[in-house]
Amino acid sequence: MSYRKQIEPILENRCVVCHACYDAPCQLKLGSWEGIARGYSSEKVYDGSRIVEAPPTRLFVDAQKASEWRKKGFYPVLSEYRNSPEQNRSSSLIYRVLALKQAHPPPVAGLAPDVLDFGIDRQQSCPKIETFEIYQKTHPLAGMPFGLPGIDPADQDLIVRWLEQGAPDEGPAPLSAQEEAEIAEWERFLNGASLKERLMSRFLYEHLFLAHLYLNDAFEGPAFRLVRSETPPGQALSIIATRRPVYAPGVERVYYRLQRDLEPIVAKTHMPYRLDKARMERYLALFLAPDYSVGREPSYMPQQASNGLATFRAIPEESRYRFLLDDAQYFIMTFIKGPVCRGQVALNVIEDRFWVFFLAPGVGVQRDADDVARRALESMTLPAADGSNSAPLLTAWLGYAARERQYQRERAIGLRAFAASHGGPRLDMVWDGDGTNRNAALTVMRHFDNATVVRGLVGAPPKTAWLMDYSLFERIYYLLVAGYDVFGNVTHNLNSRLYMDFLRMEGEANFIGFLPADARAEVLARWYRDAAKESLDHMRALVFEPGVESGIAYHGADPEPELFGMLERRLKQALDTRLSLANVKDAGLREQLERLAALRGESLALVPELFYLVVTDPQGVARYFTVLKETGHRNVTHLLTEQNELEPEENALTVVPGLIGAYPNAFFRLGKEQLPEFIRALASLKTEDDYKRLSDRFAVRRTDPKFWEFSDRLQGAEARMDQADRGLLDYNRLENR
Repeated sequence: MSYRKQIEPILENRCVVCHACYDAPCQLKLGSWEGIARGYSSEKVYDGSRIVEAPPTRLFVDAQKASEWRKKGFYPVLSEYRNSPEQNRSSSLIYRVLALKQAHPPPVAGLAPDVLDFGIDRQQSCPKIETFEIYQKTHPLAGMPFGLPGIDPADQDLIVRWLEQGAPDEGPAPLSAQEEAEIAEWERFLNGASLKERLMSRFLYEHLFLAHLYLNDAFEGPAFRLVRSETPPGQALSIIATRRPVYAPGVERVYYRLQRDLEPIVAKTHMPYRLDKARMERYLALFLAPDYSVGREPSYMPQQASNGLATFRAIPEESRYRFLLDDAQYFIMTFIKGPVCRGQVALNVIEDRFWVFFLAPGVGVQRDADDVARRALESMTLPAADGSNSAPLLTAWLGYAARERQYQRERAIGLRAFAASHGGPRLDMVWDGDGTNRNAALTVMRHFDNATVVRGLVGAPPKTAWLMDYSLFERIYYLLVAGYDVFGNVTHNLNSRLYMDFLRMEGEANFIGFLPADARAEVLARWYRDAAKESLDHMRALVFEPGVESGIAYHGADPEPELFGMLERRLKQALDTRLSLANVKDAGLREQLERLAALRGESLALVPELFYLVVTDPQGVARYFTVLKETGHRNVTHLLTEQNELEPEENALTVVPGLIGAYPNAFFRLGKEQLPEFIRALASLKTEDDYKRLSDRFAVRRTDPKFWEFSDRLQGAEARMDQADRGLLDYNRLENR
């Protein structure tokens, strides 16, 4: 049997929807044969209470063979006896959990049984094959797919036959001659001999190690990862497996290589990035053509390596900034889709929806080398410098706060000096995407314990916005991506979360600085209602200490929405508008969707964070929409008491055409003529019983016998969406209400 042609498609559409990425239950990744052969572990990757950092268990990185994974505490899900077809079947955990579902099928209507826990922090059940007889008696409803209908009998029969044959794998389809040639060309480019070339390649690696790299601008064909290897191009890869990409490789010469990614593309981790001839020419122009010298390779000492501003100071700052701006959505995605962004505590540092703008290159970027504020930023250490086990929580936090206060004072001096020479903030200081780049403005949307970033200014003007310059952009990247360790301990996680408070406030203060001076206090008070004193004091200093008046002429009594409008007009040529309801050509349908998007208030507290709405017209044509809830917050400065800072009257909805997000909480399917009824029901929600009646009427629940039929159509529609970061959706957060 062919694993690639017969088995892999079944696993992708029925199993990978839960078993992918670091949050796969029991670390069981079912998207590749190598992941299946690795098996499972009862140790969690995401563990917010871990006192000591855990050993990394990255598939394709920290071990290569099943025998090596056994030494790391992983247990098999395939038979490792291989004596007979019957033995191969009965000794396979995959077969046993599929058979358990057959023996104990789920209900075909209503809710799944209460004994099934669907929380993302639920207690894991990771049974061994040797004790499965006991497990199936104590957990009869835990068959797979968990909490969903069983798979089609014909598909299950294929899997069983494959298991009986010893789970063979023929390997991935071979690369084409053109692909091989392009890989060879890129590996030559990335492994030049000069210090200038080697510094460029280290910079690229530290910024692209999470990317799915494609050799064309259509993001089609096999994806690749940029890795460090002990071996040069032309030889077999020998991965250098350090905890963080900024850590010393431990070899005299590093080679940067392209490794084929053998896992399926899932939306929650898909961060596509293009590598083609135009990209290579761009790198030449940014990093090799400018006249600068590199005296020696930067140190890998954590105090420096944790801060990209220090490591790559030799590269012109504008080159580094334009590199980030070229693909700003990708880099913000690494904050949002990377390992850092999982769980409520990790996410409650940001508002539920905000817009992101960027300072134009050359504004405050091409600064004098003796700039005090610049030197202060380059000398800062970020949480990665302290590792995990050795990082003290309180003393580290006090140290970060002291350095931020010092930078804050120097920043204020620098802003005053800049204003004296160039005037106060003006609209032309905001990057306009050079007229064509759709990364000019982004929208970030938080869904309680996960988040989404898209291009464009999506929805109505938000409560808050960020304005990012290069130094802020790079510090967030090194805090949340290059310096973040998903296997780190609680201290590392908390230090990263607490430090992000400073960086969020800096981005918000940059935006407020474009408002008239006499309007800033009111905006700050509204954004930080009842905020923690330390945060409020820090934000006041950021906003008021520079004392620089805006250079923008305002005409109305409410400057904040006026500024949003002016920015939207400035960026008009580059704005991505694909997620606007104005694109819905059916006027009647658009009017109803706008009514839905206009809902506000306490009733929305009962609405899922993110749900998909499938609307069918009288001709049977289905249209797909995403509805996102914005929970009203007085502030986002309290780490563990977020529930006490909510403002239910400010709950709101954003509705966009198409499917965005990776973790849908619910599916609703209805006819176009039923939309008014659906909207009225949402607006009048008061109790869980009200929501249950709504779901009874319109939801496609976990128990729906046609769930997988619906899922296949949904995943197929998602795959056709005009979004480069599309991929398989994740069902780990599907509700049971």
